[in-house]
Amino acid sequence: MTSGVFHPSGWHLLADLCGIAPDRLTDPAELEQLLIAAARAAGATVLSSHFHHFGSGQGVTGVVLLAESHISIHTWPESGFAALDIFMCGQTRPQRALEVIHGSLGSRECAVQTIMRGVSVPILV
Repeated sequence: MTSGVFHPSGWHLLADLCGIAPDRLTDPAELEQLLIAAARAAGATVLSSHFHHFGSGQGVTGVVLLAESHISIHTWPESGFAALDIFMCGQTRPQRALEVIHGSLGSRECAVQTIMRGVSVPILV
């Protein structure tokens, strides 16, 4: 076994979006198109997506799988809240994806945690 160091350029954004009109958080097709547009605006390559609606007046959960990782969303229309997870690597711009989603949903507040993933993680090969 040899030891090495892995230096990815992956950024993981965890965003809580609050103060969103409930009707913006219930349409899975609309949310899917928004996340796909956000991924493309960030320079990511969309591979596939899957979204699920929990029923009338309920929220949506969905994920857009990217060659560079993923974007996922979970919504609570009754609270005007969406939890967003954007993980991208390579030459992508995850902050741009967040800007597109935040702007489109019209959230009043956006709390973000940004994490650099896999920095100087020792690996064994």
